[in-house]
Amino acid sequence: MAAPGNWAFPDALQPRPEETGFDLAAALDAVVQLRVEIPQDAFTASILGTERAGNGVVIGDDGLVLTIGYLITEAESIWLTTNRGIVIPGHALAYDQGTGFGLVMPLGKLGVRPLARGVATAAQPGNPVIVIGQGGRAHSLKANIIAKREFAGYWEYVLDEALFTAPAHPQWGGAALVSEDGRLLGIGSLLVQEAVGDKAFDGNMFVPIDLLAPILNEMLATGRPVRPPRAWLGIYATEMEGHVVIGGLAPGGPAERAGVQLGDLVLEAGGEKVAGLAALFRRIWSLGPAGSEVPLTLSRRGASSQVQIRSADRASFLKKPRLH
Repeated sequence: MAAPGNWAFPDALQPRPEETGFDLAAALDAVVQLRVEIPQDAFTASILGTERAGNGVVIGDDGLVLTIGYLITEAESIWLTTNRGIVIPGHALAYDQGTGFGLVMPLGKLGVRPLARGVATAAQPGNPVIVIGQGGRAHSLKANIIAKREFAGYWEYVLDEALFTAPAHPQWGGAALVSEDGRLLGIGSLLVQEAVGDKAFDGNMFVPIDLLAPILNEMLATGRPVRPPRAWLGIYATEMEGHVVIGGLAPGGPAERAGVQLGDLVLEAGGEKVAGLAALFRRIWSLGPAGSEVPLTLSRRGASSQVQIRSADRASFLKKPRLH
């Protein structure tokens, strides 16, 4: 996630009020800045850092802010800043590891109108969109949807259909993806490299807003969706030359405790051959919820072996947010 700074997109790349069919100023103001502090001993501190900055989108009349969950995971303190300079603390209300969404409740009045939610499934490649970061027009970018497809993240994460846009916004974390009619289509998650033909270029990946409605009430009530937690192994895997390779291990996580090592190739999961990251993670989840046994067949320096891993609930490794 890129840190805020004194910068601006070239004027030609910024959205203009006369070019939009909605209240652009209100949409810009609905995006707030998040500054988050994480304890030094937090589980995610070594990976995501102890000082995080990004964006959030006001989606509720009570000021409820929707953001990307990695910004607020294990948050010790959260500060929200509006385009008008209002700064108030926030509380990390909920985080869903399945979608990646996080919710923050402001502990005061933001004085911001919420941004209406749209329908991401209706968006198509080629559609013009606006990517909004906190800071008004200067930090907002005219872009296009360039793809809708499955996305698998190395941290045991899969979206059936993510949204990809270009050009890239440098402050992607929690940024708002807004449709031509001024509605929220997605929340910024990653900077990615896309390829069209033999040309590679940077873009952004967004979590579709449609994934929020089925879980929103449960997140508000309990801090997470009411469903059995997914099996988590604590592996950071990547695809390389047709193989799934273990590129990292969560310290003290189930896979490390079971003897999995960096560089291991994952050949099978639960007796089925592994055809890629998404297939691996889905197979792991199909074997049962957190606490289920997950057998993996590995290849290490040319020799194959099997390990039996008792999966865990990832949330049990994380610090809980402080109550205010």
